[in-house]
Amino acid sequence: MKTVLHKANTRGHNSFGWLNSYHSFSFGHYYNPERIHFGALRVLNDDTVAAGMGFGKHPHDNMEIVSIPLHGDLHHQDSTGRNEIIRQHDVQIMSAGTGIAHSEMNANKDKEVKFLQIWVLPNQMNIAPRYEQKSFNPADRQNQILTVVAPDNKEAVWINQDAWFSLASLDAGRSASYELKKAESGVYVFVIAGKASINGVELNERDGLGISNVKELEIFANSQTEILLIEVPMNINLS
Repeated sequence: MKTVLHKANTRGHNSFGWLNSYHSFSFGHYYNPERIHFGALRVLNDDTVAAGMGFGKHPHDNMEIVSIPLHGDLHHQDSTGRNEIIRQHDVQIMSAGTGIAHSEMNANKDKEVKFLQIWVLPNQMNIAPRYEQKSFNPADRQNQILTVVAPDNKEAVWINQDAWFSLASLDAGRSASYELKKAESGVYVFVIAGKASINGVELNERDGLGISNVKELEIFANSQTEILLIEVPMNINLS
């Protein structure tokens, strides 16, 4: 088993008044040559955006971009004509492909929005830009693992990569197992809330752990725990 541990207090941090952002990997003004990517996982940003504020229209290409609201609502608009509200318990994905411009704003004028923005390198380059979002019942991940992003599961949002995102809400003292879909994959575990042990490694809130060269993860909740699992290919050419 090979692991890389990212404690919450070692993440990059940027604050712009309206935006408070923590970076598990190099992003923007934060650069750490030891934290460029974990396999195909390139970005995991933990963002808090002030009421009525947000990211104005800006372009992307050839990236799979996933947004997971944790509290509050996001207002999405893009150059394909999409105009959507993304709420807590929704998962949004945008395949930037040949190029797309979008904005992500706090849809609320009276409260902040907290969300995870995650970038995954694509499997196929220069596909047609694509957008999808789905709502997931939180009861479906209570003391079990729920797949929310996948290339092969119609119940999840589709991703242009051999990557699987899963969420779990575990009561204290409960455990769960996750079997990797592919032998050449690794899993990045991000603790949204609570405390958990992953294959014997203790994690606290907002800690991240990359694990590869394993077939299965054993997860134990040391407290009420919300957890995100991101399985991605490990052999990636970044050139």
